[in-house]
Amino acid sequence: MAPIALVTGGARRIGARIAHTLHERGCRVLIHYRHSEADAVALADRLNGLRPDSAATLRADLNDPDAVRDLAARALDHFGGMDLLVNNASSFYPTPLADAGDDDWDALMHSNLRAPFLLSQGLAEALARDGGGAIVNIVDVYAEKPLAAHPLYCMAKAGLAMMTKSLARELGPAVRVNGVSPGPILWPEQGGEDQAAILGATALKRAGDPDDIASTVAWLALDAPYVTGQILAVDGGRSLTLAGA
Repeated sequence: MAPIALVTGGARRIGARIAHTLHERGCRVLIHYRHSEADAVALADRLNGLRPDSAATLRADLNDPDAVRDLAARALDHFGGMDLLVNNASSFYPTPLADAGDDDWDALMHSNLRAPFLLSQGLAEALARDGGGAIVNIVDVYAEKPLAAHPLYCMAKAGLAMMTKSLARELGPAVRVNGVSPGPILWPEQGGEDQAAILGATALKRAGDPDDIASTVAWLALDAPYVTGQILAVDGGRSLTLAGA
């Protein structure tokens, strides 16, 4: 049977490219979304046009822990199992120390850290069932070297990086857990970073493409049976010089 993959935040941008790439590799994909219903449905329709009954959409608010647990249950029910979890969904915006509030903490910690943990918790047994399951977390280069005025985001992603390593130990050998840390791939819809300066700081002097992330996720999920507990920087060499921004 074709592997079953759940991609959170899979309706648009990098998440959609991950879902499409995994589908090309033969997976059945579950596309999670919160607000982007039209994009999610359009993507699922395109994928089902290529291979019938190979894609579906699931809505959930990742800030709500009960909704996250329900998402895991619905994902398991849809195709009758789970082989791959891609924790891609993320919130990103500045939270300077003087201005950060409880709502900011909830929005950034829940989507970037708690939801991936709860989904991993809810799907771990199914992922382990045939001894070949995988989790791939989309981390960030700023998990290691922080971005100015974004402490909550950086803290959440640092937690996700440690979760990746911790779960690799706990869930092995049945489930492999790895991460991908994107550099400048698609500029965030919020935030005002100096794009030219960031590109100039990469060894390759250019932005990446969503395919760079999607192909790395697919490799870790499907082609790397002896790789676990690793976080691969796909950043054009940005992390070689990054000392905070």
